Amino acid sequence: MTTKEKVLKMLVEAQGQAVSGEVLAAECGVSRAAVWKAVKALRETGSTIEGTTNGGYVLADNDIFTPELFSETFSSRFPDFPDCHIECFKEIDSTNTYAKRLLAECGNLRDASGQLTKAGKKYHKAVIVAEKQTAGRGRLGRTFVSPEKTGIYISVIYAPKGGITNPARLTASAAVAICRAIKNVLGQFPEACNIEPQIKWINDIFVGRKKVCGVLAEGVANFESGMIETAVVGMGINIKKNKTAFEGELADVVGTLEDALPQTSPDVPVPSISRVQLAAEIAGQVLNIFEEDSSSPAAHKAIIKEYKEASFLLGQELTVYPLIGDQKSSYKATATDIDENAGLIVTLKDGSKKTLSSGEVTLKSSSLAK
Repeated sequence: MTTKEKVLKMLVEAQGQAVSGEVLAAECGVSRAAVWKAVKALRETGSTIEGTTNGGYVLADNDIFTPELFSETFSSRFPDFPDCHIECFKEIDSTNTYAKRLLAECGNLRDASGQLTKAGKKYHKAVIVAEKQTAGRGRLGRTFVSPEKTGIYISVIYAPKGGITNPARLTASAAVAICRAIKNVLGQFPEACNIEPQIKWINDIFVGRKKVCGVLAEGVANFESGMIETAVVGMGINIKKNKTAFEGELADVVGTLEDALPQTSPDVPVPSISRVQLAAEIAGQVLNIFEEDSSSPAAHKAIIKEYKEASFLLGQELTVYPLIGDQKSSYKATATDIDENAGLIVTLKDGSKKTLSSGEVTLKSSSLAK
């Protein structure tokens, strides 16, 4: 890391507290003059750094997102992925679309014997992160609102040996990983320790009765083998309040993580969640759980158990849309279980059961999103 990057990292980690120039110089192994030059360079690139009377520095806006800071945070938090290819963008059309373009250009990630190709060694477990998407997508091509400085948008490329045999399992695993990440990050705030993220089958994460995150898993086929070789798993999470981004009907069903944080006093602002920290935690937890899921049947069983425990649909009366958007195909049912392949088991009014591996469900009556 450069002196500039080290100074920024230390100021971010100080969480709004002043750090003396002397301490910065000692930790960076440079002179105080070099620290001053680094601070000047950071200010010129948009960081709001204030000087204190005793010669210290305070990062006024603690939610800084830079590629260097993300890479450093990710690698220090998840050392098991030392060669992870990371790309960060200020703005992009869609992280999933970009990841699929990369895969189209580089070719297959595994050869006929299942070994990683040169491209596979680079892009298997790659992480793409953006601060803003101009063409964010959800399921079925729905628009996923992705404004800048309010959320973070991540795609992970994953090409396991043997390919993707069950996309629903992959989506369910990612949902569990995101819940773990949210709990880990919110756990640093005493007032948020009891917040429990919940899952709406199959790909939505809710906090405080509102949707804060969606997962979109897409497959890339190997035409030689005819199987889905690679998955691109996209995740968009709403972190900070934005009155103009979520208007109208969206405001009733979409929330942010900071909305869920209780304000302990009118004079005390809601804690600020670091987008860098949360993005790194989500990416790392997702990669961890994909490896975990494939390690043994017992590990997969434990993940599905965790998924079921986080689900708020079980026991609820639903409307099932086997053909999404087709009202005529819909029927009423009660969610009763989730099977080992992340299929939703529903019980119809006549007592018969069906297992859903695709489609969409909505709750009979609540303020929750579809």
